Amino acid sequence: MCNQKGGVGKTTTTISLGAALVEAGRKVLLLDFDPQGSLTVGLGFNAHEIEHSIYDVLMDREFALKDVIMHTSVEGLDLAPANIDLSAAEMQLVTEVGREQVLARAIRTVRDDYDVVLIDCQPSLGLLTVNALTASDGVIVPLECEYFALRGVALLKETIEKVRERTNPDLQIVGLLGTMFDSRTLHGREVLQTLVQGWGDLVFHTVIRRTVKFSDSTVAGEPITEYAPTSPGADSYRQLAREVLVRCPAA
Repeated sequence: MCNQKGGVGKTTTTISLGAALVEAGRKVLLLDFDPQGSLTVGLGFNAHEIEHSIYDVLMDREFALKDVIMHTSVEGLDLAPANIDLSAAEMQLVTEVGREQVLARAIRTVRDDYDVVLIDCQPSLGLLTVNALTASDGVIVPLECEYFALRGVALLKETIEKVRERTNPDLQIVGLLGTMFDSRTLHGREVLQTLVQGWGDLVFHTVIRRTVKFSDSTVAGEPITEYAPTSPGADSYRQLAREVLVRCPAA
């Protein structure tokens, strides 16, 4: 889940899509790769009280990924947590041999335990994000339906192409996801139309509309599919899960 612009719904999408995939019968690991720890907090954990996190896995060979994985309130949905410690990893990784491959090596040890691993990236295109892209089969780009969000997608595409050339030739763009959509505004409709014109079939048919239920479910520390299972937001992510499974048959 990648976009260098913040506040576009990456974390909400990671949690909600993960929970919807669990409903579809998949076992899912959510991996928090943002030093802000929003994914960890959004699932009801206190990031400051976590003893071991993804940072330990990256920086200490004694820690395997399975050592830090936590069970969430949703059966079949697990979390590899993060907190502010992760911000130090970017600088420390610079001197590592094969620094872009560190996360890929960690994930390899648990791939047989899960059908899907979703990585919530930080809003930047630094070394942590490059690690996430190198470890991934595909990228989902959540994109707020407003003009400034469109401008950063070209830069992200360039980064993805560089990763494909240098560290992960199998990396694909799974799709672009319009988020925070308000059909009442001409601006929102025009942005969505521009997105489809520029990216065609890569844009998901599912569009995530604005709703206060997402904020409420974050405060509750639950996915929207659990907090408000009959809400339009929950239904949208179930629809997105079906699209993702069609585009990624291996999942």
